[in-house]
Amino acid sequence: MEKGYFQIYTGNGKGKTTAALGIALRAMGHDFRTYIGQFMKGQIYGEITACRAIIPGHVTIEQYGKDTFMHVGNEPGDDDIRMAREGLGKAEKAMISGSYDIVVFDEILTAHHFHLLTLEEMTEAIGLRPEGVEVIFTGRYAPRALIEIADLVTEMKEVKHYYQKGIEARKGIER
Repeated sequence: MEKGYFQIYTGNGKGKTTAALGIALRAMGHDFRTYIGQFMKGQIYGEITACRAIIPGHVTIEQYGKDTFMHVGNEPGDDDIRMAREGLGKAEKAMISGSYDIVVFDEILTAHHFHLLTLEEMTEAIGLRPEGVEVIFTGRYAPRALIEIADLVTEMKEVKHYYQKGIEARKGIER
């Protein structure tokens, strides 16, 4: 890729990770390689299994979190902070390695919201981006400072969601 850009997928609506995965799938059609680092995630999601089966060698996914998702009101523990910071280092290493055309920092914005990473750490990561690497940040609560430096920002807006009726994440749809 001649020039890479910095994209953000944010908002309270569904589809931020899915949008980033769609780009990885499209990129595979052009023989691009994608690295996806998932912050705050340790669960087995369908996309992990699918990417490993369908497009081995084109998409690498690593997770930097526990097998339970942190919710509003939960205080992060030292392990949560350690995993996020180690994950940031791994994603930065992938970004500057020359091995990937696209690097996705999945849920990094939510990790920042839960005080696992600082705005300065995220801004420094963007500053390391090589010219030909596309970088994507996903998650709720994108800080204004990152929105201002991003080349593309999409906000997913929730209009209605069955979760409000008590329906949990469903296999094959949300996980």
